[in-house]
Formats: sequence, structure tokens, C-alpha cells
Amino acid sequence: MALITWTDKMSVGIAKIDKEHQGLVEMLNTLHGEMLAGRGKDVLGPTLGKLIQYTQTHFAGEELLFRIHAYPQAADHKKEHDAFTAKAKALEADFKAGKAAITSDLMNFLRDWLTKHILGADMQYKPYFAQKGLK
Repeated sequence: MALITWTDKMSVGIAKIDKEHQGLVEMLNTLHGEMLAGRGKDVLGPTLGKLIQYTQTHFAGEELLFRIHAYPQAADHKKEHDAFTAKAKALEADFKAGKAAITSDLMNFLRDWLTKHILGADMQYKPYFAQKGLK
């Protein structure tokens, strides 16, 4: 059972970003499946590391587009990226210290953050970049 189902309404209209978002959805769905199968503890550490690296690369790519195209809400959007990265790094540190596990609450947080970020903050730049001709 998927935690998040990708739909066309999640598309920001930029193929590279949509593909990266789909990759994030796939990572969370894999983590969720491992949790349901009772293997969450075994995959949490490596998956968190991969998730942090992937999101940092994704965020850097979005932020580069913001700079290149002078996106007016770039600073606020970057704050959301920074807050998520900090939360993910804190979770990784807790896991390494033996204080974190995959729980339904954690999965719900990750699902809610990603879907709200894509459908909220990312959708705000969709018309701006469409007007700039990005696809």
C-alpha cells in the first residue's frame, strides 16, 4: 500500500522537478513498505541518508532556478527547504544515537510535509516558471 500516490495535480510543469518529486515519493513509499513489513529499523539509516542527499540536491536545483529567473518568493521557499533539511538531519542524528525509529507518526510527517510542500509552495512557482517558458 503506497503512502503517497503521484497524480498529475502534483506536477509543477517542469519535467526535471516532477521527476525528482516522483523520486522522493518513491523513496517514502519504499520506506513505508519496509516499515509495514517490519524491516523499518534495518532501512531507516541508509534511507534517511539517501533522502537527505537527494532532497539537498533537489532543493539546490530549485533554488538555482529561483536565482536564474529572479523568482520573487525565493527566500520564503528556501526557508521551507532549510527547515525540512534540518528536521531530516536531526532525525538522522537521533537514529544514529539509537533514539529514532520508523513510526506511523514519522511516515505521516514525511508524507504531509512533501505533499503540502509540492501542492503549496511548489505550486506557487508553477505559473511564474510557465510564464518564463520552463518545461
